[in-house]
Amino acid sequence: MLTIHDPRYTRRAFLQVGSLALGGLALPALLAEQARAASERLLRDKSVIFLFMHGGPSQFETFDPKMQAPAETRSTTGEVATRIPGITFGGTFPKLAQLSDHLAIVRSFVTGNGNHDLKPVVSRDSFGAGLGSIYAHVAGFNDPATGMPTNAALFPRAVDPTTQPGTTSFGNFSATGPLSAACAPFVPGGGGTLQEDMKLKLSLNRLDDRRHLLRGLDRLQAALDAASNTELDTQRDKAFRVILGGVADAFDLAKEDPRIVARYDTAPLVRPENISKKWNNHKNYADNAKSLGKLLLLARRLCERGCGFVTVTTNFVWDMHADVNNAGVAEGMRYMGLPMDHAVSAFLEDVEARGLSDKILLVCCGEMGRTPRINKNGGRDHWGNLAPLLLAGGGFDMGQVIGRSTRNGGEPATSPVTIQNLVATIMHILFDVGKLRVQRGLPLPMLPLTEWQPIPGLHKS
Repeated sequence: MLTIHDPRYTRRAFLQVGSLALGGLALPALLAEQARAASERLLRDKSVIFLFMHGGPSQFETFDPKMQAPAETRSTTGEVATRIPGITFGGTFPKLAQLSDHLAIVRSFVTGNGNHDLKPVVSRDSFGAGLGSIYAHVAGFNDPATGMPTNAALFPRAVDPTTQPGTTSFGNFSATGPLSAACAPFVPGGGGTLQEDMKLKLSLNRLDDRRHLLRGLDRLQAALDAASNTELDTQRDKAFRVILGGVADAFDLAKEDPRIVARYDTAPLVRPENISKKWNNHKNYADNAKSLGKLLLLARRLCERGCGFVTVTTNFVWDMHADVNNAGVAEGMRYMGLPMDHAVSAFLEDVEARGLSDKILLVCCGEMGRTPRINKNGGRDHWGNLAPLLLAGGGFDMGQVIGRSTRNGGEPATSPVTIQNLVATIMHILFDVGKLRVQRGLPLPMLPLTEWQPIPGLHKS
């Protein structure tokens, strides 16, 4: 069998051509089905990158500093003025503050509880299927033009094999719920280098021989079924072009302009030797710094080539209790805030330069926020009543703040924005929801998602 796959995920190798002969036209049939879906215009020509801030980021030290509040509440990292009059960010975000006209900040986002899980991106509200898996169910598993997986999840090992494996301690990023297991995200960077993970397992000479063999068999079949052969040949040829079309190159950052790679690189910002080893999470902090910028660059490269949904996460690093596992908020934001500020600002500038700002929606949030009161050790604990949410691009009006929080930063002072609102916003970016709602064969659990309302006030430009 000829496969291109991540060795850890042989169950769902993302391109398989071993069954092309005679009755097993898996990939050509898939491409034909995707072409049909595209022709019905269910899909919008847009992608989503979901930067999941695993562990629960603090709203105070990110985008709602509350510097007029008492010392036990306000941001421990101070504040920095943005380009939006009267709006400040936490002190570790100077670059994003200068790009605030490219951002929409939601200050009334409520995740509903303080549990460690994946609820904004994989939740019971979305019937246990990840948002990327929902997208792949509608769009098909691979882009029909490029062969790129339509759903991908990027952990630090996608760009650096020395980092730790992605954690599943608090949920499964590959969850598909009742949908086909084939809808699960493609997860690069498992058993070796990316190039090894994506390598063709059959020589090009043998592949070419197989092409000629199949064409010979088709000529015999033509006498029996001439009516369908033209479309079949087209799809089979497209399948071979997909395999030979350089999908693996998209996962190889060596193919990118070195100056762009350097602009994204967050590794120099937080050196491992400068991270306190007293925290059990110190390796996660180092992995975040080594990989975050390059993960966002890789996500952009995948979206350019047809991936519709990319989840990016760097393990369990935003849980800033100041306990045996985690640093407190002031120290933790040096490890986490500075790389995020650098990586997201590089992404925003890059996609604007490439004319992709309206085509890619970036979403940044975690599973909860942090308590309004700093604990006795200098950390903040779990808080489900308010959390930070950042969005950028997607064709929406940017340079705005949606909603307000109470004086102590613990509750919404305006109508709450919920996970359902966020999911609906993503659905409306990716799909023509009106057409999707009446689509034949739509799984019943998906119907409620088509009726939820997007984030109020987040208007298209």
